[in-house]
Amino acid sequence: MGWTAVTKDELITYAREQYGTEPEYLWESAPNTFVLRHRGNRKWYAVVMDVRRDRLGLPGEEIVYIMDVKCGPLLSGSYIGKPGVVPAYHMNKTHWLGILLDGSAADETVTELLDLSYGQTKGGRRHG
Repeated sequence: MGWTAVTKDELITYAREQYGTEPEYLWESAPNTFVLRHRGNRKWYAVVMDVRRDRLGLPGEEIVYIMDVKCGPLLSGSYIGKPGVVPAYHMNKTHWLGILLDGSAADETVTELLDLSYGQTKGGRRHG
C-alpha cells in the first residue's frame, strides 16, 4: 500500500475496500475500540483499541493503537519479535497477535496479518 505508517483511519479504509466491512463500536465505555467482522458469520477478524504501552510490556505509558488479529500458533511464533508485533492484548495469546499502529510495524506486516486473520475467520458459522 505504500504507507509509511498504518494509521487507524487507513486501516478502516483498507477493510472497507478489501472486505466491504465497517468498524463496529460495541462498548460505550471504550469509545476508541472497534471490531472488524465478517458480514456473513459475524466473526471478528480484528479488534482495534487504544492501550498504554506499559500494558503491552513495552516501555513508556503513552497510549498507542493496537490491532489484534487471529493467527495460528505456528505462524504467530514467526511474527512475535518482528518490529511492532506483540502478543495479543485481551485475547488468546496462542491464536491472536497484536500489531502496533504507531509506525513500528511494516505496512506489509499489518496488511498481511489482517488478510491472514480475515481468511482464518471466514469459514463456518458463528456459535452462540
